[in-house]
Amino acid sequence: MMSGMATARHPVSVAPMMDRTDRHFRYFMRLITRRALLYTEMITVPAILSGDRDRLLGFDPAEHPLALQVGGDDPRALAEVARIAEQYGYDEINLNVGCPSDRVQNGRFGACLMKDPQRVADAVAAMKAAVRMPVTVKHRIGVDDLDRYEDMRRFVDTVAPAGADRFSVHARKAWLSGLSPKENRTIPPLRYDDVYRLKRERPECEIEINGGVVTLDAVTDHLRRVDAVMIGRAAYDDPFLFSAVDLRFYGEPTTARSRHDVVRALAPYAARWVEGGGRLHAVTRHVLGVFNGRPGARAFRRHLSEQGPRPDAGAEVLVEALARVPESAAAA
Repeated sequence: MMSGMATARHPVSVAPMMDRTDRHFRYFMRLITRRALLYTEMITVPAILSGDRDRLLGFDPAEHPLALQVGGDDPRALAEVARIAEQYGYDEINLNVGCPSDRVQNGRFGACLMKDPQRVADAVAAMKAAVRMPVTVKHRIGVDDLDRYEDMRRFVDTVAPAGADRFSVHARKAWLSGLSPKENRTIPPLRYDDVYRLKRERPECEIEINGGVVTLDAVTDHLRRVDAVMIGRAAYDDPFLFSAVDLRFYGEPTTARSRHDVVRALAPYAARWVEGGGRLHAVTRHVLGVFNGRPGARAFRRHLSEQGPRPDAGAEVLVEALARVPESAAAA
C-alpha cells in the first residue's frame, strides 16, 4: 500500500448499495479497479434459501474480490447461507446491521439488530463455524436513542469475541422511525471521531469507516486513523474516481487507461448479456456517471437514457453514446 498507515487486506471498498451494486455495476467497476473490494446488494436470508440462487448469487469471475452482504438474524439460517456463499466462490460474507428501512425492521435484521448485540454475536459465531472465508459486520454508530459512543463500543465488544473479521462502521446513527432510508444516509451528522476512537481503544479489531467519503485524499486521511475506508454514493456517481485506487493504495498499476477505454471494454460484456436474453438497460444504467464533469457527458447520458431501455437495444447503443464524448476532452 502506497498511502496511509493501514495494513488491512482491503483498505478500500465500494459500499453495498441497494439497486446499484448488482453484477453489472460490479463488472463495470472491475474495468476501473482490480483491487478494491466490491459488495453485492444486500440479499435476505429467505431469498437465498428459497429463491433462484443462480440469479441472486451468480457473478462473473472478474468481480473478485467480492463480498456477499446478507440480511437476517437467525444464526442457523445465516450459517447455511454462509456455506452456500462459500460454495458459490465469494471471498467474504458480510452481515448487514445498518440498514434502517421498514422492510428490514419487519424482518428483524438491519440496524435494529444493534439493539441485540448478543444475537449478532451468535450469528457471527455460527457463520464463522460454517466457513473459512472472512465474516464481517456492517453497522451504524448507533440506533435511535442507543447512540452514545459507549453503546457502539459495547456492541463491538460483544460481537468481536465471536470472531468478526472486520467492523465496517457507517459513521452516522440510524433513526428507525421518523427518517426514510435516504434521509438516514444524509441527515444524522457524521461522527468520524467516534470511529477513530473505536480503533484507538480496540486496536486489535479491524475497523473500516464509511459515510460521506467523496475523494481519495479523504481516504488517505482516514487511513491514518482506521484500517479501511468504504465509499458509497461517490463510487456510483463518479466511478472513474477509482481509477487511481490500485496505484495509490495497493501499489499496482491501474487497468483503466481512460474513460473511453473503460466504456469500450464494457461493450463486449453488454453484447454477451443481450445475446443471452438480457436487456441492455440493465447494464448501461450503471455507467451514466463515467464522464461526469467532462464535455459531452450530458449527451452521453441522454443517449443511454433514451435508447438503452428499448427492448431491441444492443451494445451498439453504448458505442453510439461514446461517440458523443470528445476523447481528448474526456481524458483531461
